[in-house]
Amino acid sequence: MKNTKIFQTSFASVYRLYKEKVERKGRTADEVDTVILWLTGYNEAQFREQIEKKADFETFFAEAPKLNPNASKITGMICGYRIEDIEDPLIQKIRYMDKLVDELAKGRKMEKILRE
Repeated sequence: MKNTKIFQTSFASVYRLYKEKVERKGRTADEVDTVILWLTGYNEAQFREQIEKKADFETFFAEAPKLNPNASKITGMICGYRIEDIEDPLIQKIRYMDKLVDELAKGRKMEKILRE
């Protein structure tokens, strides 16, 4: 599963889509930020800097302070693949984020999304 095109995609462009998706379902952009910050370890200022500089996914995750230790608890299907079976570490991180946003859009409680 090698897809370098997604690696060069601007995180900011996908972030905008994440926000639109959850807002259509009655959730907020702040909740999107919460799940992304939880996953990546960015603080608010670092996160905004990544968006402003239009970092691609590869850079966004390479510069992430620390992937949340509970990220491995994110399981299930996304885009036809089992997240826990994805071998490429970067693709897996991207799919973790996709899954968190999907759970948010589906109305799952924040405590469950954040694997508390």
